[in-house]
Amino acid sequence: MNETISYTEAFKELQSLVNDIESGEISVDQLSEKVKRAAQLIKICKDLLTSTETDVNQILKEIEEE
Repeated sequence: MNETISYTEAFKELQSLVNDIESGEISVDQLSEKVKRAAQLIKICKDLLTSTETDVNQILKEIEEE
C-alpha cells in the first residue's frame, strides 16, 4: 500500500472509524470494511511516527556532534 496521507488525516479518520464501530449501528459487512481500514490507518500512523522518531534522533545526533 503506497497511500499518501498525513498523520493528522489518518488519525482523524481512525477516530471517526472507532466512533462508528463503537456506536454499534453498522452492519457486519460494514464492520469488516471499517476494521480493515482501521488496521491500514494504524499501520500508516505507526510508520509515520517511527519515521519521525528516526528523523528527530538523527537531528539531535547531528546537533550533539557540532
